[in-house]
Formats: sequence, C-alpha cells, structure tokens
Amino acid sequence: MCLKLGNKESYLTLNNSSTGEYKEKGSKFLAYAFPVLSENSFKEQLSIIKTEHPNGRHFCYAFRFGINGEQYRYNDDGEPKNSAGSPIYGQLLSKELTNIAIVVVRYFGGTKLGVSGLVNAYKTAAKEALENGEIITKKLTETYKIEFNYDKMSSIMAFINQHQLTVTKQHFELTCFVEIELEKANAANIIERLSEIQDINIKKAPNN
Repeated sequence: MCLKLGNKESYLTLNNSSTGEYKEKGSKFLAYAFPVLSENSFKEQLSIIKTEHPNGRHFCYAFRFGINGEQYRYNDDGEPKNSAGSPIYGQLLSKELTNIAIVVVRYFGGTKLGVSGLVNAYKTAAKEALENGEIITKKLTETYKIEFNYDKMSSIMAFINQHQLTVTKQHFELTCFVEIELEKANAANIIERLSEIQDINIKKAPNN
C-alpha cells in the first residue's frame, strides 16, 4: 500500500469480476467477487446474481467501501450467525481490499455442515474467487477545473500534452474550460507549474 505523510495515495481492489467454487457434502458454494463503489451498485449486482440463481438457498455476502474500508457490511442470509458473512469479510481484510464485494451462493446438498464446516466453506469459496481475480493498486486521483479565455487554449493544451495529463471534460468557446484528473501524489506539483500560465483560473472539482 502506497503511503505518504500518513495519507493513502492508493488502495488495493479487483480489476474485474472473478468467481470461485467450493463443494462439500453435496452443497455447492459459488462465489462472485467484483469491484464496486457504492451500496446501491452492490444491491443491483446482488439482484442480478439472485436472478441468475433462482434455486440458490442462501446468498451470503460482504462488502467494503472507502479508501480505508470505513464502510462495510456482511450478511449470513439465514445461515447460523457469523458462519458465512464474517468469513467472507475476513478474506477482504486479509488481502487489504476495498471498493469490493463478494457474494457466495449456496446450493444446499441435503447434509448440514455445522458452523465450522460452513465457516470453512464460505471462507474457501471467497478466497478462491479472489485468487482467480486480478488484484490491482488503484492510485487516488483529484480532479481540477481550468478556466481560461480562448486565446490561452494553445498554452493549456501544450501543457496537458507535455505532462501527459488525462482530460475528463472540455469545453471550447469564448470562455473555455478543461477538467483534468491528476494522481494525488503529483497533483500539487502539477498545479504549481500550471499556475505559471497567466490569466487562468484553477479550482479543485469534485471527483465523480
């Protein structure tokens, strides 16, 4: 994890969705791990998974959002308390992942596994889903809006091209603006250099 002056500049998450599977005494546990940024988006994905598995007995899950994982929840969905959601959540913690969720669908095989058996099953399915995925480091970014008159456009665009900056939005008329996305670690340095261009206005914009 990249840290600087006590502030995180990056976090670990999944690049794309991944799956895992575990079988025990006739029961099948299908794990779905996926990157997600909000509880509403998670609920939408959970609904899709439920639609795809109309005969699933339990849909246990855990999610963790925020740069420091400050928003989290886990759910046993009818399984004995702390036998499903908690071990799934434990896998997110063990790999220090955030902005991610895992849903494990259980197809009941007719034989009860006991609490210890369930803990192992949900933990193993979740672990396999993460191991089958690609864990990446996502750098934190900040968005800045640059406002300028049309005659400054060539200077602004030359600066953007020179520093290979990412433009997320632009508008060119008599009064122009561009929005650029900067890595948090480099933002102050870039903005300081950009401020050397005369007669432009720079302000921080909310990240989408």
